[in-house]
Amino acid sequence: ALTTVVILYSSLTAAEAAAAARMVKHMLSSLLLLWSLSHDPRLDLSNNFIRQLHTLVLPYLEQLDLSANQLDLISEGAFENLARLEELNLSSNAMNNNVGSNSKALRSISTLKTLDISMNRLSDDAVELYLRNKPSLDQLKMSGNALTRLSHSLFQESKGLRSITIEDNLVSVIEEGTFEPLSQLEMLNLAKNNLVHICDFKLHQVKYLNLSRNSVEFFVTREDDQMYNLEILDLSFNKLLYFPIVPKMNNLRYLHLQNNMVGTLNSEASMVSETNYLYNRIIKEKTARKNNLHSNWRLMPVIYIDLSYNHFQSFPVETLSLLSSLETLNFSYNCLQNISWNIRNYNHTGDHRRLYFPSLKHLDLQSNRLVHVSPRFLSALTQIETLNLNDNSVQPCGSADGLRSSQSTQRKNPNTSCVAFGKLKTLKHLSLKENNIKMLHPNTFETTSLVSLNLARNAHMVIHVGALEGVQTTLQSLIISEMNMTSSDLALPCMPALTQLKMSYNHIDFIPSSLSCSPLREIDIRNNAFTTLNHSLIKVLSAHLDLLYISGNRFNCCNSKWLTVLNETELPDIGDTECVTRVRNIAMTEYLKNPLLYCSFESLFLVEQPEFHQVIKY
Repeated sequence: ALTTVVILYSSLTAAEAAAAARMVKHMLSSLLLLWSLSHDPRLDLSNNFIRQLHTLVLPYLEQLDLSANQLDLISEGAFENLARLEELNLSSNAMNNNVGSNSKALRSISTLKTLDISMNRLSDDAVELYLRNKPSLDQLKMSGNALTRLSHSLFQESKGLRSITIEDNLVSVIEEGTFEPLSQLEMLNLAKNNLVHICDFKLHQVKYLNLSRNSVEFFVTREDDQMYNLEILDLSFNKLLYFPIVPKMNNLRYLHLQNNMVGTLNSEASMVSETNYLYNRIIKEKTARKNNLHSNWRLMPVIYIDLSYNHFQSFPVETLSLLSSLETLNFSYNCLQNISWNIRNYNHTGDHRRLYFPSLKHLDLQSNRLVHVSPRFLSALTQIETLNLNDNSVQPCGSADGLRSSQSTQRKNPNTSCVAFGKLKTLKHLSLKENNIKMLHPNTFETTSLVSLNLARNAHMVIHVGALEGVQTTLQSLIISEMNMTSSDLALPCMPALTQLKMSYNHIDFIPSSLSCSPLREIDIRNNAFTTLNHSLIKVLSAHLDLLYISGNRFNCCNSKWLTVLNETELPDIGDTECVTRVRNIAMTEYLKNPLLYCSFESLFLVEQPEFHQVIKY
C-alpha cells in the first residue's frame, strides 16, 4: 500500500505532489506500525521518492530495501530500534550528503551482515565513516561511487567480510594492509577502476578476484611456499603485455586474459625472458634466477584460459603445454598465420622435444589468419574433442597420400600446406566455416570421431563424393549453408546417425534420397531453389522430424502434397513462406486455409490452356 501511494506522485502537478508528500509523511509512521504488527521480516521501499528517514520502530525487521529513492538524510536514531536488521540496501540515493548524520545512524546497526551503498557518489572519507562499527558485516557493495584510494584503515571495523564489490569507481591506489587482514575474504571485485600495476599479490584467502576493465600492465606474485586459495582470476580488458606470474602454490582453475596486449612481443622466447626480467626487477632480485613464469605455471591446476583478442603472432606452445589440467583454451581473434613447432630442443643433437596437451578438449582458433598448422602440434592434441577454425584460411588434407605430399609441400612453402585432420583421432566437433576452402578431398576426416561438421561460407568449395568416408556413421550434425551450391554439387552418403542438416542459402532444389536412412530431427533449407519436396522422402523423414525451415523458396502451391505428412513437424517460418500459383504468389498460410480454391482454379486454367501442361508438374 505504501509503495502504491508514493508512486502516484508521478501523475500529479508540482503543487499536488507537495501536498501528497505531506500527506504521505503523516501516513508513514502509521503504515510502518501496521507493517511491524504483521511481523514480516522484509520491507521493500525501493523506487520511491523518500528523501528523509526518521525513527523506525520495526523490532522484527531483518531486511530493508531503500534503493532508488532520493534519500539524503537519515536521522541519527533512525535505526536504533531495528535490533534484528541484517540486510540494508541504500544504493542509488544521495548518501554523499549529510554524511555526519547518516554515518551515525548506520553506526547504530552492529548486526548488519549485508550492506549495499552503491551509486551514491561517495568519497573515500565518506565510505570510511559509513563502515564504522560493522563487526558482523559479511557482504559489502560499493559500486558506482567516487573512491580513488583504498586505505589500510578502511575495513578495520569489518574484518569478517567475505565478499566486497568496489566495481566502477576511480581507484588507482590500494594501500598495503587494506585487504590482507580480512581472513574470511573470498570474493573481491575491483573491475572498472584505474589500477595499473599489481606488483606483489598477497591475498592468500581470496578465491575470486576480478580486476577486469582497469589499465593493468602486469600481475606479479612473489614466490613463497604458502598456499593461495585463488580459483578464478579475471584480468580481461586490461593492458597486459605479459602472462601473469601467479602464486606458486594455488588452486587457480579459470584464468581470463581476453582483450589485452599479450603476444605483442613476437616470439614466445622473448616474451618469457621479458616476463622473468620484469619479475626480478619488481621483486628486486639481484641475480637472474630460474624461469619463474614457467616454474609457477607448471603447478597451476587451470582448466580454462581465455586468450582471445590479444596480439599473438605465434602460438606459445611451451608455456601452454605446461598446463597439464587445461581443458578449454580460447585463442580466437589473434594474429596467427602459422602454428609452428618452434620449441627448444633437448640438446645440440637437434632432437625435437615431445610436448603434449594431455587434457585439452576444446580449442577455439576462430578469426586468426591461419594457413598452416604443424602436424606435430596436431599430434600433441591427444584428447581434443572440439576445434573451432572459423574465419581462417585452412585447406584440409585428403587421405594419407595427400598428407605425405602436403608434408613435402610444407617444407618448400609452409603457407600453401594443408591441415591433416586425420591426426585428431578424438575429434568430435569441427568448424571450418568461412575458410575459402577449395576442395574437400576423399577421406578428409577418416580416423576422426566427428559428430558435428560446419563447412558453411566456403563459397567455391568442391565436395568430393568420398569426402565424408570414415565419418558417415558418426556424423550427427552437418552444416553446408552459404556455399553457392547446386544440387549437382551435393553428393551425400547414407548417414545413419545424422539428426541435423543445415543447407540454407544455396541453389539446391532437392534433398538427396540417400538421407532416407538418417533420423533427421532438424532440416534447414531456407533460401534455396526448391519448388516442391519429395513426398515419399518427407514421409520417411517425418517419423523423426521435429523442425523444418522452408522460407525463401518458390514452392508450387499445387504440388505441396508433402505438407500433408508434416502434421507433427514444427514449421517455425511458415508465416514468412510464399508459394506460387500460375496466377500469383500467395502466402503459404493463406493457401493452406483453402487449398482447393487456388488449385481448382489452376487445374481449370490448365485444361483450357493445354500448352501449360508441361510447365507445372503434379
